[in-house]
Amino acid sequence: MTRLIAALAAAALALTACGQQPAEKTEAPATQPPATPDPAKGAVNLYTARHYDADLQLYDAFTRATGIKVNRLEMNPDQIIERMKAEGASSPADVVIMADAGALWRAQDAGLLAPTKIAELEQVIPANLRAPEGQWYGFSRRARVIAYDKAKVKPEEVATYEALASPRFNGQVCVRSADNVYNLSLMAALIERWGPQKAQAWAKGVVANMARPPQGGDIDQIRAVAAGACQVALTNSYYFLRIVRSEAADDQRVAQAVTLSFPDLGGQGTHVNISGAGIAANAPNRAQAEQFLRFLTTPEAQRIFAGANNEFPVAAGVETPPEVAAFATFKADPLPVSTYGRRQAEAQAIFDRAGWR
Repeated sequence: MTRLIAALAAAALALTACGQQPAEKTEAPATQPPATPDPAKGAVNLYTARHYDADLQLYDAFTRATGIKVNRLEMNPDQIIERMKAEGASSPADVVIMADAGALWRAQDAGLLAPTKIAELEQVIPANLRAPEGQWYGFSRRARVIAYDKAKVKPEEVATYEALASPRFNGQVCVRSADNVYNLSLMAALIERWGPQKAQAWAKGVVANMARPPQGGDIDQIRAVAAGACQVALTNSYYFLRIVRSEAADDQRVAQAVTLSFPDLGGQGTHVNISGAGIAANAPNRAQAEQFLRFLTTPEAQRIFAGANNEFPVAAGVETPPEVAAFATFKADPLPVSTYGRRQAEAQAIFDRAGWR
């Protein structure tokens, strides 16, 4: 009992820790005073790899709707997994949130997430955007797309992912590192759709076309296109939409020079990933955790995902800002996102053989 109390106390002290990657955070506007939790309703402890300040709006809205207090600890996916392994049955984590299906799969594979069948979630969230046994559910979508220079590149030249490996873009491709989970998930999808041989050839082609060694985050790739360092780059859709919706003069210049292609993958549509969440295997506040997951599919929460972080909702019929809605009509590849985790090791091996650092 003493060890359990000590573990809970240590974790509680950390549940207000700051997140990773401050360069890619968003600001959450304060539109009303913070919600006041009802002590009688309890609390939910979140271990989250989402580093967006905009998520504070989600947590505040949840507390307003339920009275349940939200405690959060922000870490990267590997830190969350290792921490929960170390905590074992004493872990105070109730909900695990990741910004990629591959990361969710790693937590699931480590036995850290409880199978949770929630009928309301299964009715709203498409089957390909959640774990088959309910260990996690996708609550927002993002597409991995091609940002390109509008003055130098024709839309038809970036209509497929194959284009990035074509001679047309020799010395003109900007990308982030191979171990980035978004790139690993994309490669996993390419393996699934194309087979490993074609995926390997594509990776080698992209490496040959790189304008510079892989570096920075997705926003850095978009800015590099605008600055003329390259003509095309891989990015998640919401990073570009964040720039489009910014009022900063530098961002507006980038938005005027760059736009997005939603490329086709094997005739099935554009590669889509998710942010999602699952209930921790040893959740001490399971009832509150289930309430939190249900809340994430409500119209209010889905509007926050779109309005505050420029993601695409998973629920149908959700009103989104015009700038987001303008890009939301793309054809999405229906490949189950649970595939990405199972293919992750193979994806990394392909990148390594191709020399993608």
